[in-house]
Amino acid sequence: MTSRLPDYEVAGHGPFTIYLLHGAYGSRQYFRDLIATLAGQGYRVVAWDAPGYGLSELPSPYSIEMAASACADLVAATGTRTNVLLGHSMGGIIAPLAAVKLGPERVQGLVVSATVGSFSSKSKEDQRVFLEERIAPLAQGKTLSAAAEPLLRTMLAPGSSGPLVDRVLRVAMATRSETFVAAINAIVDYQGAPALARVAVPTLAIAGELDTVGQPEQMRALAQAIPGAEFVSVPAAAHYAWAEQPAVFNHALLDFLARRVGTPK
Repeated sequence: MTSRLPDYEVAGHGPFTIYLLHGAYGSRQYFRDLIATLAGQGYRVVAWDAPGYGLSELPSPYSIEMAASACADLVAATGTRTNVLLGHSMGGIIAPLAAVKLGPERVQGLVVSATVGSFSSKSKEDQRVFLEERIAPLAQGKTLSAAAEPLLRTMLAPGSSGPLVDRVLRVAMATRSETFVAAINAIVDYQGAPALARVAVPTLAIAGELDTVGQPEQMRALAQAIPGAEFVSVPAAAHYAWAEQPAVFNHALLDFLARRVGTPK
C-alpha cells in the first residue's frame, strides 16, 4: 500500500488538467516536451512519477490496481473542473482503471498510447518473450541500464533520433531495477478487459504504426472495447510516438481534445 500521494509536478494553470502517466521504463522526466506543448496550449498539466518511480515510494505488493488507486487519489487531490488522463504504455494500462474508479464526474477524457488493454490478450509466447527480454538479463546480473538500451532501441522506428528520443532513452535507462521488475510483473498479472468495458468517457487510442509492443491491431481492438472510442495510428513511429513523431502525435491529441472533451477557456 502507498502511504502518501505519488510524486508529481504541475505546469500551467486553469480549469482543464491533463494528467501524464509514464510507462514501466521511465518517469515523468521524459514528458518534458509534451508538458511544454500542452501548457503552451493553455492546459494545466500534472505529470506523476508512478508508485516506485522517481521520488515516489515503492509499495509492496505492487499491482496495477494499486497504481490506479494512487492515480485516482492524485486526481481527487489535485483535479480541476475538467480532467483528462493520458497514459503511455504501463500508464495506458493504469489510466482506464483509474478513470473507472473516479467516474465521469471526475474524469472527462482518456488517452491511451502504445499499450494493451489486458496482457492476457497476448499469446503465451508473446508473454514469455516479453518477460524474458526484460527480466532475464537482470536476473543474470546485468544492470537495468545495460540490459535496457538494446531492447529500447528495438522499440523505436528505424531512423528515430533527435533530442526527444535521446531523452526517452536516458530517462528510461535510469529506472530502478527493483521498481521495473515489480512493474513488469504487475503488467503481466493484470486482467484489464473488465475495466475497458466500463470506461464511460471520450477515449483516444493512439499507436505508432511500427510498434511491436502496443501493436496497432491490438490498440484498434482496445478502442473497439470502449464505447465510442477513437483510434489513430502515427506513421513512421513505434513505441514512443510522442517522441519519435511529436508533430503528428500532438496534432492527433489536440484535435481529439478539442472535438471530444473541450479546450481551455
